[in-house]
Amino acid sequence: MHEDISEVLFTEDEIAARVAEMGQRIAQDYAPKVEDGGIVMVSVLRGAALFMADLARKIELPLEMDYMALSSYGNATKSSGTVRILKDLSSDIAGRHVLIAEDILDSGLTLEHLMRALSTREPASIEVATLLRKKTKAQAAIDCRYVGFECPDEFIVGYGLDYAERYRNLPYIGVLKQEVYR
Repeated sequence: MHEDISEVLFTEDEIAARVAEMGQRIAQDYAPKVEDGGIVMVSVLRGAALFMADLARKIELPLEMDYMALSSYGNATKSSGTVRILKDLSSDIAGRHVLIAEDILDSGLTLEHLMRALSTREPASIEVATLLRKKTKAQAAIDCRYVGFECPDEFIVGYGLDYAERYRNLPYIGVLKQEVYR
C-alpha cells in the first residue's frame, strides 16, 4: 500500500497532535452544554469512524456517539451529487447538541445534505468538526467550527480515507498516485 502513495501530507504524529488540540477546544466550548440536552457526536461511516473515535477520546465530557451511512461516491473519485442514507441514527437528537465528525470536506454536497436532514429533527445545535478541508473552487458554503488541516485538492487516502475501500488503515494521510485510480 505504501508504494501507492506519492507524498505523505500529514504524519501519524501530526494527526494525533491536531486531533488532541481539537478535542480540547471542543471540550471547552461544549462544557456549558453538557447538561443542556447532552452532546451527540455523529460520524458518517466509514471514512470518519477513525477520526471520530480518536476525537471522542480527547473530549473529556460525557457524550454519545452515533453513526450514519451515506453514499455519494461509490467507487468513484468524485461525488455523484446524489446522496442516499444507507443507515440512519439510532439516537433521538431533538433538543440535543449535535457535533458531526467529518473526515474531509471536499465538495461539501454530502455534508450539506446531512446537515439539512439532521436539522429537521430539531437538535439544539449542529456543528461540524472536520479533520480535513480541501481547497477546492466549487465547495458548498459550510461553516466548519473545527478544522484539523487544510489540504490541497489532491486525491488523498489514509486514516479512514479510502479509494475503492482500500488504504483506510494507513496511519498517515497521503496523496494517492494517479496511476492507481486512473
